[in-house]
Amino acid sequence: MIASKGVYLQCKLVNSKQDKEAEITQKGEVRTFDKFGKQGRVCNATIKDASGEMKLTLWNEEIDTYNVGDKIKISNGYVNEFQGEKQLSAGRFGKIEVLK
Repeated sequence: MIASKGVYLQCKLVNSKQDKEAEITQKGEVRTFDKFGKQGRVCNATIKDASGEMKLTLWNEEIDTYNVGDKIKISNGYVNEFQGEKQLSAGRFGKIEVLK
């Protein structure tokens, strides 16, 4: 289960500073955006572990780094809500790494 700062997803609370391991099962379409005069890219992926699945937001170079089938570890991630759906992101201060 994945949660952040008291936000429950499914059943179990996981602190935002705790690591989360999961597998990427899907990657959606890459979208581009402009913010403050700079162009960026964003992609929604689906991750899954024994407790269930949820969306993971991948930004810019993360999109090319992580692929379907990768087992990943997310450190210091956070959960937000976009269009009524909870999504996990590493954000500026978090980290995603591929597990061997």
